[in-house]
Amino acid sequence: MSNMDEDAYGNDPAPRLPMLLEAVLSVGTELELRATLQHIVDTATALTGARHGALGVVDPERLRITELFTSGMTEEERERIGRIPDGHTGLLGALVSDPRPLRLDDVTADPRSSGVPEGHPEIRSLIGVPIRVHTEVFGNLYLGDKPTGPFGDDDLALLRVLATQAGIAIGNARLYETARQRERWIEGAAAVTTALLTGKPAQDALTTVAERARLLADASAGVVLQPTGEGGMEIVAASTPDDPGDLVGTTIAPGSPVLVQLLGGEPVFVEDSATDPRMTTHVRSRFGPSMLLPLQSGGRLIGTLALPRRRGDRPYSAVDRLLASQFASQAALALVLADAQHDREQLAVYEDRDRIARDLHDLVVQRLFATEMMLESTRRRAAVHEVDTLLARAVDELDSTIQEVRTTIFALQQPPADAPASFRGRVLRETGGAAALLGFQPSVHFSGAVDTLSEEASADRLLAALRAALAAAHRRPGVGAVTVEITADGSGLRLRVEDDGSPPTVVTWPQEI
Repeated sequence: MSNMDEDAYGNDPAPRLPMLLEAVLSVGTELELRATLQHIVDTATALTGARHGALGVVDPERLRITELFTSGMTEEERERIGRIPDGHTGLLGALVSDPRPLRLDDVTADPRSSGVPEGHPEIRSLIGVPIRVHTEVFGNLYLGDKPTGPFGDDDLALLRVLATQAGIAIGNARLYETARQRERWIEGAAAVTTALLTGKPAQDALTTVAERARLLADASAGVVLQPTGEGGMEIVAASTPDDPGDLVGTTIAPGSPVLVQLLGGEPVFVEDSATDPRMTTHVRSRFGPSMLLPLQSGGRLIGTLALPRRRGDRPYSAVDRLLASQFASQAALALVLADAQHDREQLAVYEDRDRIARDLHDLVVQRLFATEMMLESTRRRAAVHEVDTLLARAVDELDSTIQEVRTTIFALQQPPADAPASFRGRVLRETGGAAALLGFQPSVHFSGAVDTLSEEASADRLLAALRAALAAAHRRPGVGAVTVEITADGSGLRLRVEDDGSPPTVVTWPQEI
């Protein structure tokens, strides 16, 4: 509304009734909450002819202004003012603490007038009304300076009508915003579940949870913490717009006040991480409002999902907390299901290995052994020396093959991720590790009850000698095969390692005299 219109209308509200009706109808046309709030303050400013208008959103838990929408103020003027008032002092604070209509002809004469930010436009007269959504005070609408003089009772009446309609419009916009927000979180939880069940490694799965939660919560970072053996918690996965490397590995030391809640599976909500005494990590100084949510399913605590925002960012609302907590519960369930699926896949692999081992033992070894016995019988009957020599060599080759097949069967029966408990398993682990350096798998032969007859001290010394022999074979040029023979009898353990170098090298333990 222009100043000329105001002069023409004077203090008679009748000519402004069509404008009020149009304003009431237009306020409810927006569904986006922020667009609705800006439209309300612009409409109120035009309706009363005020030079400046502001709508402060009040946090009902903290009784402070969290957002301020303005009208009649340029971007440069807003930048000069800096941070918005918190609503704890001055006339803005008076309306927050006592949400009743307020009208002042001279702001400077009121003793409550204080705390005006530097660079704020000078205001003489002020009018303000609360905006209620149902029974809750959502915020306050302020108007300053009317060119024709102080605000009148008609301005207050028009503003109260507009505030009532604004409350209805804000309620609808909040419902729409909450529904959209809930939809995004549900879609995010479904995406995380799908991603985790595709078989991602554990570290990638945790990073997926952290990244998706950060985007949904509009947080500065998303991190996953897990308990440590010392009784603390460590950041094991992180997602930030920048490099998260300085976050991963950060530890909450045992004894920190927040640990009791986190390890107990309780959510923790922090107003300002930098100043909250419960927060003790070195990275806390860069963050403000934070949520720390348990990743817990079926009584099992997997870890904690932390979603900190930058200092000065808006605090998390009750809806934010609820939706993020539900997401954390769903993500924890997905992690448990993914872990169970991984276990089932590992079990299937072990069962398949057992089947292969049984097939090798029941079919291949028995056939090889039968063939060896037939050749041995033929050799004894043969009278020709050359035939005897050839048959003896064939028998030796079959015996060697049988030993290697039995070694393979034993290796198939061992879980690859577990540390071997038997002496035979420790030998195979050493030769398997050396294969990566040598470029081929050493051939291993066991003779005698090596697991039964091996003592711990002698077994450790034999393994040390084996490790040294394999390392020496790796250093020698031209080695393409290594044979490891381990024998156990009444006199103890014996080791023989031979390679095919030029000339061949033989290492024995204990060393032969």
